[in-house]
Amino acid sequence: MNDLHAARGSVNPAEAGEWRPSVARANLVALYTITRREAHRVLRIWTQTLVPPAITMTLYFVIFGKVIGSRVGTMQGFTYMQYIVPGLVMMSIINNCYSNITSSFFGSKFGRYVEELLASPMPSWVVLTGYVAGAVMRGLLVGIIVLAIALFFTSLHLAHPLIAVTTVLLGATIFALAGFINAMFAKRFDDIAIVPTFILQPLSYLGGVFYSVKLLGSPWQEVSLVNPILYFVNAFRYGVLGVSDVPVWTAYVVMLAFVIALAAVALWLLNRGVGLRS
Repeated sequence: MNDLHAARGSVNPAEAGEWRPSVARANLVALYTITRREAHRVLRIWTQTLVPPAITMTLYFVIFGKVIGSRVGTMQGFTYMQYIVPGLVMMSIINNCYSNITSSFFGSKFGRYVEELLASPMPSWVVLTGYVAGAVMRGLLVGIIVLAIALFFTSLHLAHPLIAVTTVLLGATIFALAGFINAMFAKRFDDIAIVPTFILQPLSYLGGVFYSVKLLGSPWQEVSLVNPILYFVNAFRYGVLGVSDVPVWTAYVVMLAFVIALAAVALWLLNRGVGLRS
């Protein structure tokens, strides 16, 4: 027995440390676990997360693209159906990223298993990144589905693929972060529906999804420039069609500013435990 204790005591601490996972590796495992759980949640209830937006956007294509579009004619050199496709794809991504993270994170608060995350040694940025990654994944899946449906109604050619992809990722991240902040302050399930209904949806309709803001007269054209969704929609439209109502570099500045600001606010709230600790 003494020999056994001596053998254990003679182990080099440096060698023993080789068996301990590094902090970075532990954080990656935690990040992967949260992201996998969020992805599994989206795919497990796919009839609620993926099918409804596909049906809704199909109705938009039929009503606005076919019925109304045949009367509108062309817009900026494209058929009306082609013109509204980028806006509808971005709108579906925005709505689904926002709703996914609000329902998921608030559900963790309601089920009180968020306390396990708070008690764990994982840093706040891991928790935030995991939830945001799950929301972005759902947004991308919905965006791909909506874009595939659009191809049954019209033809599209990506004018600037890199701009289209980066705009989708930035836009999805922005509204995932905004949804996370909403979920932190929400105290009831009704609270997570207030922002999408009274703020997000009106801004989406007034963000140039169905029209060019250049058609608006003053002062409505200037007022529209305050709407952040206008920049997301037009940047993606530029990536798909090559036309935009605003300079693309301005849209990127707005999107990056929102990502930085919302991420900083979300991390600050998470570190302080706002809405999480009773």
